[in-house]
Amino acid sequence: QVQLMESGGGLVQAGGSLRLSCAASGRIFSLNAMGWYRQAPGKQRELVATITRGGRTNYQDSVKGRFTISIDNSKNTVYLQMNSLKPEDTARYYCNCNVGVRALGFDDYWGQGIQVTVSS
Repeated sequence: QVQLMESGGGLVQAGGSLRLSCAASGRIFSLNAMGWYRQAPGKQRELVATITRGGRTNYQDSVKGRFTISIDNSKNTVYLQMNSLKPEDTARYYCNCNVGVRALGFDDYWGQGIQVTVSS
């Protein structure tokens, strides 16, 4: 199995910055992509940003221009640099890792989540 270790969350004032990290370990035959999702109380989990092993990115519209996702393939680690944070960014952030090959299918692994709180 694959284990994900998340770090970097916390409490920050509006306009501030945080950097989330997620390191994947265990049996990783082929890492295709990693990403971050978030869930606020009373709301469904939503995509924040994803990045493929080749560096192609996808962002939720509300974070474009403020958040930057990156990946270090040698360390199997994804980062999310969050700038100009807003109170509406407050949520529990979950790391996702997609692994597999076409012949055998793909699997998704999830971290336990890390809290990000932005005060006004």
